[in-house]
Amino acid sequence: MRWTGGRESSNVDDRRGLSTGGVVAGGGIIAVIAFLLNMFLGGGTDDGSSPIQIPAQSQEMTAEEKAADDERAKFVKVVLGYTEDVWGELFSQQGKQYQQPTLVLFRNRVQSACGLASSASGPFYCPGDRELYIDLSFYEELSNRFKAPGDFAMAYVIAHEVGHHVQKLLGVADKVANLRQQLSEEEYNKYSVMMELQADFFAGVWAHHAQQMKNILEEGDINEALNAAESIGDDRLQKQSQGYVVPESFTHGTSDQRYYWFKKGFDTGDISQGDTFRDPSLK
Repeated sequence: MRWTGGRESSNVDDRRGLSTGGVVAGGGIIAVIAFLLNMFLGGGTDDGSSPIQIPAQSQEMTAEEKAADDERAKFVKVVLGYTEDVWGELFSQQGKQYQQPTLVLFRNRVQSACGLASSASGPFYCPGDRELYIDLSFYEELSNRFKAPGDFAMAYVIAHEVGHHVQKLLGVADKVANLRQQLSEEEYNKYSVMMELQADFFAGVWAHHAQQMKNILEEGDINEALNAAESIGDDRLQKQSQGYVVPESFTHGTSDQRYYWFKKGFDTGDISQGDTFRDPSLK
């Protein structure tokens, strides 16, 4: 991905030098790490419900590790800046103003409006404060644990969480949140899947327009994103963790579904084609 020298977003709250403790809330990219480390998937999504206990981490970074962490921070800021440019233009075309989110960089643990969160939750978006949260160690987790290396794989992760912010601005997130108390867990899980797949679609839309506006893509970048989308499908994660899948417990979509919706967003670049809630195959 071509990002060196790109505009860095100023909407970044760097808390990597801070630490906190206590109970953490699940959720995130999709709670993928929490699922594998805690046999926990989907119970604590972006609203911060279903807390889990994570042991404290206090390991000091070497100078080399800190330099790599700072380089990743710069990358994240540039990607966030690219999302601001794309969504600002797309909202403007619809006569709306895009309200830019703040991205919080943290290490190990962080306090959000959705509760205390841990790096084990993976990157996540909190609708309560409209902020994105990322522990940069996830870059290594994505590459090593989920076999999805590459800078554009991480860009997809960021764009997905920004996609949740777009859902919040469009009113989609609030409508789905209101269903939580009205539906059974199994029925609500279907809407959770639709939410996540739409965020994947929005990530693809972003990639489409970022390429047109800034020529950011290098050979293999889209394959990196598609590989990442497949790697964090509910079916693949459950198969890896427990040896079998439970479709009614899916909250983020299968590998094939995540691949499909990101690619559809990238191929079309048309936000109007991402209404996952009207897809009969997801009912």
